[in-house]
Amino acid sequence: MDRYEIIVIGAGHAGCEAAMAAANLGSTVLLITMNMSNMAQMSCNPSIGGVAKGQIIREIDALGGYSGIVSDRSMIQFRMLNKSKGPAMWSPRSQNDRYLFSSEWRKFLENNKRIFFWQDFVEEILIVQGRVIGVKTGLGMSFQCKSVILSTGTFLNGIIHIGEKSFSGGRLGERAARFLTEQLVKIGFESKRMKTGTPVRVDGRTLDFSKMEKQPGDENPGKFSFTDTSTLKTQKDCFLTYTSKKVHEVLRSGFKKSPLFSGRIKGKGPRYCPSIEDKIERFASKDSHQLFIEPEGWETVEYYVNGFSSSLPEDVQFKALRLIPGFKDAKFFRPGYAIEYDYFPPDQLSSTLETKLIKNLFFAGQINGTTGYEEAAAQGLVAGINAHQSINEKEPFSLQRSDAYIGVLIDDLITKGTEEPYRMFTSRAEFRILLRQDNADERLTPVGYTLGLISNDRFLKTQNKYNQVNMLINFLQKSSVSPEIVNQYLISVGSKEILQKQRISSILLRPNITLTGLIANLDLLSNYIKINKEIDREIIEEAELKIKYQSYILKEQELALKMIALENQKIPENFDYHRLNSISSEAREKLSKLKPATVGQAGRISGVSPSDISVLIVYLNY
Repeated sequence: MDRYEIIVIGAGHAGCEAAMAAANLGSTVLLITMNMSNMAQMSCNPSIGGVAKGQIIREIDALGGYSGIVSDRSMIQFRMLNKSKGPAMWSPRSQNDRYLFSSEWRKFLENNKRIFFWQDFVEEILIVQGRVIGVKTGLGMSFQCKSVILSTGTFLNGIIHIGEKSFSGGRLGERAARFLTEQLVKIGFESKRMKTGTPVRVDGRTLDFSKMEKQPGDENPGKFSFTDTSTLKTQKDCFLTYTSKKVHEVLRSGFKKSPLFSGRIKGKGPRYCPSIEDKIERFASKDSHQLFIEPEGWETVEYYVNGFSSSLPEDVQFKALRLIPGFKDAKFFRPGYAIEYDYFPPDQLSSTLETKLIKNLFFAGQINGTTGYEEAAAQGLVAGINAHQSINEKEPFSLQRSDAYIGVLIDDLITKGTEEPYRMFTSRAEFRILLRQDNADERLTPVGYTLGLISNDRFLKTQNKYNQVNMLINFLQKSSVSPEIVNQYLISVGSKEILQKQRISSILLRPNITLTGLIANLDLLSNYIKINKEIDREIIEEAELKIKYQSYILKEQELALKMIALENQKIPENFDYHRLNSISSEAREKLSKLKPATVGQAGRISGVSPSDISVLIVYLNY
């Protein structure tokens, strides 16, 4: 029986990040997947990032993960979303070559000498006295290990629905995983069902793009990784088109055969990414819905119809799509479909993503009720780190809500659970001014360095970058300019003239003023930039953000410190909440079930009131 330190089950986005993190920290890892050709498969849309999700990818990269690097290497278009809003809302998003994304991930995995592979499915996790000791596969192989990370995606008892047809599968053309749910439920885990879906794929040669609105990438494209990955020189366009009343009428004609409306689908689907039939039912007053037509890669004619997820019969899907502008003569690669699968409510996990029932068993990704590559990858990274830390008796790793979107994600899952596919939004983060996409390296690269995932060279480069940022800010705060030097520029951008000398940092606070504009018009400032040759566009942008939003940043930092005080107040693991007669019965029940590790975590549990927390604090401090 072969022996490894950690076994990762499933090679999706969570599994790949978990395997790399654990191996880079020094553990030997066996990655078991049912299909070696589909590692890090982009099962749904061929894109990474977006609102809040782009922040997560940058955080993964800052900690030493790989999703950002792989995204940059497979990118075909880049856009920074929400640039018209404040910087807390700016979110990077890329279109990616689906096949290149998967192959780049596989290269990283295969080049790691501590990662080994086995193509098979796992039918049993071997457990002795409440602790993982190995796994048994469908081919009858047994592998010993000290820890298991379960990242099975949509494969646990997956059922695919297309109209009146239903069949077993984890993805279209791939079989589902059986037995594991049944084993875990027997042990005492709670399991539920969820539903997600994916749209049709079409032949781009048969589309008339002149009937659609072109959606190009940014003129100066950015990237995800803080490492030296290259930026795009050329980009592929996406396109925008719309459904109509006629399209909706055709779709409604298939509702009687829809598994969604007939009750055959029991699992709850994603609220914020519903199927097209769900949209026209829930938003009956809307005559049209947006559809984004996205290329699947550099060398393919396949396009993804974002916004047209469906489980209606194929003929209904195709008939409706051909009424959409640009789709009159469309040919199809495959229909959209819905998939139901098992997940385990994540309130059964600790903040390390280790299960509370079984020692050294970790869950990561859609098995925890999340949706999205980014959310899955973040969980995989955290699970991989903690699996290594646990078997080596090192400090557990977790991030607080004021540290990262990853911290918000995991805290939401373990304290609130989820009854529908969980998706990250900026609105979920109380400290989103602190958790910007641009400063993820400042926040988290020192953390990755302490863990051992970030090299010394990279850590020093990050330190140097922010030294340069702080030096530039200091220069702007100390340097003043007179009216005759700056007023011409102020007038040109519609800003009020100054009457006496002012510090450059004060002028920069004005709405129409940019630091690049000041550099171009002030010799004092342009000479400083020339002398300090290490100052690049990224440093200039970071300095400008820190100055413009300094008051907001300070306010959030104060609030974060108050929250951290509650997070630092630990609750004993065996604390008996039934002794607290003054709290509500609901609070007593939920606190007893979830066993929060800190007072801060206890306060975020649904049904636990501020007065309940006050009683708890008094009791703990007595």
